[in-house]
Amino acid sequence: MMPNVSFDAYNDEQVRLMEEMCILVDEKDKKIGADTKKNCHMMENINKGLLHRAFSVFLFNSENKLLLQQRSDDKITFPSLWTNTCCSHPLNTPLELDEDGQIGVRRAAQRKLQHELGIKPQQVPIDNFVFLTRIHYLAPSDGIWGEHEIDYVLIIRADVDLELNPNEVKAIEYLSLEDLTLKFKNPSDWKFTPWFKLISEKFLFTWWQDLDNIKAKKDEKIHKLG
Repeated sequence: MMPNVSFDAYNDEQVRLMEEMCILVDEKDKKIGADTKKNCHMMENINKGLLHRAFSVFLFNSENKLLLQQRSDDKITFPSLWTNTCCSHPLNTPLELDEDGQIGVRRAAQRKLQHELGIKPQQVPIDNFVFLTRIHYLAPSDGIWGEHEIDYVLIIRADVDLELNPNEVKAIEYLSLEDLTLKFKNPSDWKFTPWFKLISEKFLFTWWQDLDNIKAKKDEKIHKLG
């Protein structure tokens, strides 16, 4: 029996999105089923081992600045926190279940960049996403909600036009490597999502210094972090 939570206090659109079907995986990232976004993000289920597939996009412009977003106050998990360009989930659909060259995840990334940030698909072609690695992490958001994901890390370099979806995104900023380094040194300035901090501390700053050679950084491991 799945836990019962009242959604009365939450935004209607965010509640609707909680019915999307995520891909359940084992610790080797093998698909073992599907469940709602709601059930995948409840700490009661996470504490029993429920694990799902996700992705994190890092979009750099032609000046090598990283596009960050501040999550909307309406988000049910990790509201108002700053994070990488886009973080979400491939869904349990034929197009996004396709694992050949991570194409299902890359399709999901293109879909969500448009949904959250209004970036047109032609500005972020599927083939331009570079898959680098996967991380496995667990992070509580509050007493009810959290994340337990195998997260595909994708990098793309593009100059894009933005039209923010206010239900998803509160604000955006392009930061240089030096800018973000200073933000991390002054944690009272901005509050970051746990997955963004984990990826940044383990990988991002090294990758950022060698974006022209980024494909060489790819690995097939699943890094258990946190």
